[in-house]
Amino acid sequence: MATLKITTVGNSAGVVLPREVLARLRVEKGDSLYLVETPNGIELTPYRPDFAAQMDMAETIMRENRDVLRELAK
Repeated sequence: MATLKITTVGNSAGVVLPREVLARLRVEKGDSLYLVETPNGIELTPYRPDFAAQMDMAETIMRENRDVLRELAK
């Protein structure tokens, strides 16, 4: 577990993420992170869960309609 300290960033507040946290999230300076409220608290994630759900649905549709999509691609 990492302890983060809130600091002033211009007229806002922010936190500095240690290198170990950036490495575990597989992100670097300039990447976007998403803050998601969960029943267990706040989750910081490098991907959008709503987009991931949409991609899962698209993969299911593509799998179910593989033959139709193959014909359309001809």
